[in-house]
Amino acid sequence: MNLKAEPLDLQMADISGSKWQEVRAEELDIDNVSLAKTKINNVNMSQMTLNDVNMSGSKISNANLSGLGIQHANLSHAVIDQVHLFGTEFHNVVLPNEGDGNYHPDEQYKPVSFHNCNLSHGQFRNCDLSNVEITDCDITGLKINGILISDLIKGK
Repeated sequence: MNLKAEPLDLQMADISGSKWQEVRAEELDIDNVSLAKTKINNVNMSQMTLNDVNMSGSKISNANLSGLGIQHANLSHAVIDQVHLFGTEFHNVVLPNEGDGNYHPDEQYKPVSFHNCNLSHGQFRNCDLSNVEITDCDITGLKINGILISDLIKGK
């Protein structure tokens, strides 16, 4: 593909409805731009940095997000379906604090749930698991503070 190199410096421009096909657009600097309702297909976005963005209602499918870092994000009501999470770490995941936009003083939030997930060999450290319900799960080898749960159940 023989491309015409043409750096563009767009300011105060409306390019809504534009189409880019077979375009190389690496190392772009996009600041204070609305990309609402934009469709992005078959695009290499590796090593891209997104900062101070509103992606509410966005859909990501057939994506390689390995090595992805998400910090200071609101993932409330997100649905993550059919993903590989091996080696994934969750740190400092909390309910909203007073002053946050989605804070509710009564703390009546929709619960986080895992359905049909393989969390074998997972680790939970220093987590608040109060009022957690485990239903129809394989708990073979499940330990809490080094104590096998199967031993506790047998001791009833």
